[in-house]
Amino acid sequence: MYGIDNYPKNYHASGIGLVNLAALGYSKNEVSGGGADRTKKAGLYPSLPYPSSESVGGMPYVVKQQASHSQNASYPGMGVGISMPMPGYPSAAPYSGGGGLYPSLPSASSSLPYPSAPMAPMTPSFYPSMPQPGLPYPSAPLAPMPAAFPSMPMPYAPLPTSPAPQQAMGFPSLPYPTAPPPASAPTREEEPSVGIAELSFTSVKVPENQNMFWMGRKATSNRQTSIRGDDFASLRDSCVGNGTLFEDPDFPANNASLMFSKRPDRYIEWRRPSEIVDDPQFFVEGYSRFDVQQGELGDCWLLAAAANLTQDSTLFFRVIPPDQDFQENYAGIFHFKFWQYGKWVEVVIDDRLPTYNGELIYMHSTERNEFWSALLEKAYAKLHGSYEALKGGTTCEAMEDFTGGVTEWYDIKEAPPNLFSIMMKAAERGSMMGCSLEPDPHVLEAETREGLIRGHAYSITKVCLMDISTPNRQGKLPMIRMRNPWGNDAEWSGPWSDSSPEWRFIPDHTKDEIGLNFDRDGEFWMSFQDFLNHFDRVEICNLNPDSLTEDQQHSSRRKWEMSMFEGEWTSGVTAGGCRNFLETFWHNPQYVISLEDPDDEDDDGKCTVIVALMQKNRRSKRNVGIDCLTIGFAIYHLTDRDLQEKPQSLNFFKYRASVARSPHFINTREVCARFKLPPGHYLIVPSTFDPNEEGEFIIRVFSETMNNMEENDDEVGFGETDDRIAPALPPPTPKEEDDPQRIALRRLFDSVAGSDEEVDWQELKRILDHSMRDVMVGTDGFSKDAVRSMVAMLDKDRSGLLGFDEFEALLTDIAKWRAVFKLYDTRRTGSIDGFHLRGALNSAGYHLNNRLLNALAHRYGSREGQIPFDDFLMCAIKVRTFIEMFRERDTDNSDTAFFNLDDWLERTIYS
Repeated sequence: MYGIDNYPKNYHASGIGLVNLAALGYSKNEVSGGGADRTKKAGLYPSLPYPSSESVGGMPYVVKQQASHSQNASYPGMGVGISMPMPGYPSAAPYSGGGGLYPSLPSASSSLPYPSAPMAPMTPSFYPSMPQPGLPYPSAPLAPMPAAFPSMPMPYAPLPTSPAPQQAMGFPSLPYPTAPPPASAPTREEEPSVGIAELSFTSVKVPENQNMFWMGRKATSNRQTSIRGDDFASLRDSCVGNGTLFEDPDFPANNASLMFSKRPDRYIEWRRPSEIVDDPQFFVEGYSRFDVQQGELGDCWLLAAAANLTQDSTLFFRVIPPDQDFQENYAGIFHFKFWQYGKWVEVVIDDRLPTYNGELIYMHSTERNEFWSALLEKAYAKLHGSYEALKGGTTCEAMEDFTGGVTEWYDIKEAPPNLFSIMMKAAERGSMMGCSLEPDPHVLEAETREGLIRGHAYSITKVCLMDISTPNRQGKLPMIRMRNPWGNDAEWSGPWSDSSPEWRFIPDHTKDEIGLNFDRDGEFWMSFQDFLNHFDRVEICNLNPDSLTEDQQHSSRRKWEMSMFEGEWTSGVTAGGCRNFLETFWHNPQYVISLEDPDDEDDDGKCTVIVALMQKNRRSKRNVGIDCLTIGFAIYHLTDRDLQEKPQSLNFFKYRASVARSPHFINTREVCARFKLPPGHYLIVPSTFDPNEEGEFIIRVFSETMNNMEENDDEVGFGETDDRIAPALPPPTPKEEDDPQRIALRRLFDSVAGSDEEVDWQELKRILDHSMRDVMVGTDGFSKDAVRSMVAMLDKDRSGLLGFDEFEALLTDIAKWRAVFKLYDTRRTGSIDGFHLRGALNSAGYHLNNRLLNALAHRYGSREGQIPFDDFLMCAIKVRTFIEMFRERDTDNSDTAFFNLDDWLERTIYS
């Protein structure tokens, strides 16, 4: 497995993201300087040294790159794999050696994703007894119908079959029309990432409760939440009117709200603040970081974030609304707001707090009668199920839940050389920051010689360049101010600690500006160099643009630009796994980000980009054994021509290397990485590490300058029918009454319709069950629902019956869908793989986006990700029916249709 210290030389670590220099058009000489005649061109990183075998910027690299790590088709001279001819490309080596992930993947000429055997022309005769040419339906006699229809000519026959192709990696060979024509293949000059070797993606599993850096197990309540955030005002008014104090039924004052794994070791009494002190206050002389004191619960990570929250009034009062206290309209009810997966959630609680011997046992303030911090902790505990759920965690999660920002973290021992600049910019934007030391595996909260606590989270409360004047020189010193949430004398005792001699070199006016004091309050200063030497991790929560007030936005405070999308991985449809699984990778959701202008202060013309991928609602399911998925993402460069294709297909990823990526796939709530990229268009593909892992996610992109982000997905509507099924389709039906083909079809209709000259669903089912036996493998025929939907699709008068013209049109549609299904049922099992669904519907002339494909998969797919023939027909019928229903009302082609409730219900219920 690759680590940060042994990625091949064309990868450069930027923050915690990896940038592929070769895929962006670099050569070693261009990056390192290469001579006096060096010229700049698009895609260069002149400020970053080309990695070598020696340590560069504190990050060692390995020069040697093994061919077996390649997964991309390559050009001659790339030095990767063994070349083979390929149309449109001089040569290719899709995979090198016999040990690759897909050793049997064919070359482009043979990998046109269709069945290997060409479709044989249809027999000219439609009915066995009627040898007229050009008859309308696929032909070949079937076995006789049951006795009920002894002489009925049958309209369908199996298409020519071919042996099922060999499968690779457990996934069926996909018949996708994705191979580009030779003229569409970009050259290396047009797109540097073409033919560059792609490294295998790697995953990292984080053990639960390994240390404080990873959130501890969360318990969740099985109780239904009966209190919504918008009930706060009405509940308070009701309690005030009744003269009662509120008691929260969803988070009761009992042991279940304290712990989920065991019982408390002593009796815990729940008391309201008025039962603890005589004069309870929500705030005492305002609020500050010194109001946050840790109790018995191991949630220093939460306290570190809460201390940071106090430094910005806008953020503070969004989380802790000021419209509540213990005087006016007091009813024992309080409310708080937390950001959860793109939305702000209001949490309502009562004010009963856990105590022992009359004292608060968890978070509290330095002022005994101040309770905002204790109530904040209770609301956050309710959000996660119990107080115990807050034991052990990461500051970044709490900072995100308090701000809606995106958190990036750095291993300080492998941090980029511009880390202080990153932290200074973060401070200018009002970002929240925290830091921590690796825990001692043998001693809980072990103390270092300099007074720092291992396995403990600290708030970073200031980052600045401080004026310093010594007898020998003057200048500015990079400094960091931190706070221990214990709020006591457990502080740093080294240089620049409280009352250390170094402070005599700082001018008095500077001391006044930074508010220097030497109280035993847990707060202390360090030089940035000591910070690098003694701490192991720093976390930076970058704020959303809406976290800044209008005055702040117009002042010198910097602001991030942000884009956000929600998405879903659905097994067998849009859960394609990472790039290691090439044939399914392209099915993942795709997003295009356009970076237009470089950063204002970037001399190299690059754009700072932070990409954050967060999975939703996994922690709330841990009580049923569901943990975080292993997630990550890859970023590809797009040419203007690439922007025309939505979504990008298999061949795009086969011949392109990613230009940036998350360094590993990891099983944490969020994966975040910072990059420096040239202006341009980029494709972001978020995924789980393995295919067919289901989950919801949000993806956010932060940049210093404006970015435009959109989903790279198909537009919903009708399209062209696939040319490959043309031989299996009937020619247009002649309309002359004396045409032999029409006479034969009429005879079939009359034989089943009877005297009413219409067929119902039962009569239609008997015909289809017999004539579709070759694709209805292992079933008892079509379901009633499927046949009724077929009737409803063409039954314009909603009578439940089909006349001859409707019957004729239906058989034509079924012939098309059957031909498409057999094209994609490459294993001849009577089912198509869920990953085929998009291609199959496209071949039938219907285009859908990921959300609709996910819905169809949930509705019609099996647990194994298979879709049988009758369910595929249902998909096609539903799609066609609803698109036509919409278009009928969209008379001006405005993509808007109007239905009243009665009309909508009538149409949808009958369909």
